[in-house]
Amino acid sequence: MTAGTPASDLLYGETEDDLRAAVRALLAARSDPATVLADLESGRACDTGLWDALANGIGAAGLLIPEEFGGAGASAREAAVVLEETGRSVARVPYLSSAVIAATALLGCDTGRQPVAGLLTRLAAGTVAVLAVPLPTAPDQPFRTAQPTVRADSVGTLHGTVTSVADAACAAVLLVPADGPDGPALYAVEVPAVGVATTALTPLDLTRPLATLTLDGVAGTPLATGERAVAAVRGALTAGAGLLASEQLGLAEWCLSTAVAHTGTRTQFGRPVGSFQALKHRMAALWLDIASARAAARHAADALATGSPDVPVAVAVAQAYCAPVAVRAAEECLQLHGGTGMTWEHPVHLFLKRAKSDESALGAPGRHRAALAELVELPAP
Repeated sequence: MTAGTPASDLLYGETEDDLRAAVRALLAARSDPATVLADLESGRACDTGLWDALANGIGAAGLLIPEEFGGAGASAREAAVVLEETGRSVARVPYLSSAVIAATALLGCDTGRQPVAGLLTRLAAGTVAVLAVPLPTAPDQPFRTAQPTVRADSVGTLHGTVTSVADAACAAVLLVPADGPDGPALYAVEVPAVGVATTALTPLDLTRPLATLTLDGVAGTPLATGERAVAAVRGALTAGAGLLASEQLGLAEWCLSTAVAHTGTRTQFGRPVGSFQALKHRMAALWLDIASARAAARHAADALATGSPDVPVAVAVAQAYCAPVAVRAAEECLQLHGGTGMTWEHPVHLFLKRAKSDESALGAPGRHRAALAELVELPAP
């Protein structure tokens, strides 16, 4: 922690508890495991009805957006609570990509300009926007490559291909980082549009669709240029990585509670298997890991909410720790369910696939460990 920086508040406030109760009730009614599995087989890119209820019924889409643009003017702490709950239900909604990453990118631009202000108002009302970067992109990656995937000509026409863009098939607006005539820039593209081709991919995690975007002579509206564009995209990916830890936390908590419930009712030799010492030890160890993951995720959310100078460290710690914990929790849940856990009908496979996908999203744990080592001036692992 930087000298003089106040300690993070890791506790949940009354407002956060109320928000959690509302979101959890909605997801319990609209995104139970049977519903998620059925929706996967429907071929829809996302659950539009659930997104409308979450975005407009609860107002979650505008949590990070100031009130002057129709949002709630809340903070990353409240957004983290929503992500914990969507992680607990592997909800098929573009909350992370639109309400967190895209909204933060726009807030990093000049909000006094009409194109930016108009987009923020639309996002607060539930319009889906996505940042057109590959899902594995780490916060320090954009604009660093010698060969950018998208280029803009002198009139703002975009050309290029971006692979593995999360929730692109659900989006009405693409926020496209590009190398323009005057250097890095961020453009808005309305979709569908002539010259934009979206090709669906088959991801490991079917609850978060991926697509390849091909831009061929598409007119883009400039939102930011130069260092401001770089900072806006980096800030958006940093917020996304930090709050992704809350999704991973919620996912891990569901896996542990489900494993405890199953082993408490599954009997062998006339006893619940959860009473066997070996399984008790496994679940106790996992509980300790999740308690530590909660501290890391809450610290990242609080640092983002308060604008702490420790944000880069907090985010790197959260992703380096929470991503592997979520994967281990899902693996343990599946193994403790025995043969039942290997079936399509049991939802644990959805959580394992989401955990593995999240592990590589917005920078793999190894990349965040290396970033952390550099930030605190230690040898890279």
